[in-house]
Amino acid sequence: MHISYFFRIFVRYLCVYMENNRYIVSARKYRPTTFESVVGQHALTETLRNSIRQGKLAHAYLFCGPRGVGKTTCARIFAKTINCQNPTATHDACNQCESCTAFNEQRSFNIHELDAASNNSVEDIRNLIDQVRIPPQIGKYSVYIIDEVHMLSAGAFNALLKTLEEPPSYAIFILATTEKHKVLPTILSRCQVYDFQRITVADIIHHLQYVAAQEGISATEDALNVVAQKADGGMRDALSIFDQLVAFCGDTLTYERAIEVLNVLDTEYYFRLTDMCLKSDVKGALLLLNEVLNKGFDAANFVSGFAKHLRDVLVAHDTATINLIETSDAIRQHYKQQAAYTPAVWIFKALDIIVDSETAYRTSKNKRLTVELMLIRLANLAAPAQPATKEALPAPQVTAQAAKPAPQPAPQPQPAPQPQSAQTLNPSNTQTFKPSNAQPAQPAQAAPQMPQMPQMPNIPNLPNIPSIGALSGEAGQSSVSASGVHTNNMQWGASSGLSGEAGQNTQRNTPFTADQLNGAWVGLKSTFKKEQRLVAMLDAHRPRLIDDHTALITFVNPWQEEEFKKFSRQILTILRDNLQNDTLLLQTVVAENMAPKRAYTAEEKYRVLQEQNPYLADFKKQFDMLLE
Repeated sequence: MHISYFFRIFVRYLCVYMENNRYIVSARKYRPTTFESVVGQHALTETLRNSIRQGKLAHAYLFCGPRGVGKTTCARIFAKTINCQNPTATHDACNQCESCTAFNEQRSFNIHELDAASNNSVEDIRNLIDQVRIPPQIGKYSVYIIDEVHMLSAGAFNALLKTLEEPPSYAIFILATTEKHKVLPTILSRCQVYDFQRITVADIIHHLQYVAAQEGISATEDALNVVAQKADGGMRDALSIFDQLVAFCGDTLTYERAIEVLNVLDTEYYFRLTDMCLKSDVKGALLLLNEVLNKGFDAANFVSGFAKHLRDVLVAHDTATINLIETSDAIRQHYKQQAAYTPAVWIFKALDIIVDSETAYRTSKNKRLTVELMLIRLANLAAPAQPATKEALPAPQVTAQAAKPAPQPAPQPQPAPQPQSAQTLNPSNTQTFKPSNAQPAQPAQAAPQMPQMPQMPNIPNLPNIPSIGALSGEAGQSSVSASGVHTNNMQWGASSGLSGEAGQNTQRNTPFTADQLNGAWVGLKSTFKKEQRLVAMLDAHRPRLIDDHTALITFVNPWQEEEFKKFSRQILTILRDNLQNDTLLLQTVVAENMAPKRAYTAEEKYRVLQEQNPYLADFKKQFDMLLE
């Protein structure tokens, strides 16, 4: 008997020792106990604290937001604070009174938590309503926290309505949910709604640094940034991932070990890939993709991650937007450095290519090839245009009179051509000639005079660009002429005289037939195959050659003409390239009477039949017939 007594004492102390030394996960160990310690919800916690300070407490609250942002934690702190018997000067719980002690030891009878996921029937709500009738024994309020309230059935919601609207003076309901849209509007109208927001990466990193310091763990900011990115705005997820890293790495957390454990692709890959694309290094980009795939990363995640990387590089161009990058300060500076030499225009075009590739990736059978083609397009996007060499440029023979620079009107002087040795190309791809001390050509070396061709205007200095739809003088007819027009965002027709390339100062005037024009018109369908309405219009409306260089296109209604105007310049440029004729013009005309009119009503059908058979009117009148 005496031995059993000491044995029971030993077991009791052993249990207490094990309880005090039991490992507790960080999400529970560092759970906030005051409004001040809640991370990332300052505006919301300040509102709750002010309502307690002013004594203006609602009878029902709804806390909604994503997982792990502190909804249930704030509900518990709120319930503990309003029942504290000796609140502090900042209106926080004292943690010393009987109510606070009972709450800390999890034996408080004033705070009731209900899991709506497992207690979602009408009978469960009836038991809750019966419990509400009992006033609190210690403290002022009985607080009922219903977690995951969106899991209640429709009958349970309706059973709760009356009590939620007019509860006893000592009862306060706090409903918590991650899916606010599933809560009935009649419940929402009876509650004060508080929307919790995702916790920012900076706040998560700051809190993880505090936890690491408390645990005696050395962690780099880059490693904690990986944890914060992986947590996706949830502090509970961040602390769970932190515990996982500590279990693997021990007391030292590094960036390399973090990405290894969490299977996260190193951002350095994206920085390297961007540099390769800017240098047109196709081989390096393909080898980098192969390295990423060999490490077990999904190609779709790689593509979406690269799109996010380019977005971050884009916002790093300006100091006002660089803070939009949710990452550590060291990596943010790396983005700023790469943004300094990455043109924003290139990023726009690259993002457009990546979005198209993501769409094609979902339906592609050879997904790796789709990604490789994307990288090839990105690498070729930055490839500089091959400049024209002296050998490729024509060497015109000029006379003594032509060697003198001729005055030209502003704003674009056009000096007379010089010998080949004086030709240079300026950055704008327009041909200029440096005047030199040219000697008069000897009669024996002079070549026959070249015919003077009209100079093509330079598109950057044109005040007005002609567009389709300009009236040509005839009623109901419009024409389009784009001689000399070059649209930079169009990729077809590179060899055309319209492209504005250096050395192209002559117009092409190759004769063509109606059949050749029709063949070029049919070829437009392959160019605009993504524009279904335009392809249908090209099938239905063929051009008619009215003279050597003018084609007429007849439309049924103005809407078709307006739709055609959207692509008129591209169509005209492609036709000129295919026909090798820069004098080609397109004219459009709307002939609404061409559209056949159908009879729909009974009177319209009768009128059509009467036109076909004049005796139908006498027949109708004789038999006194009515139209139905």
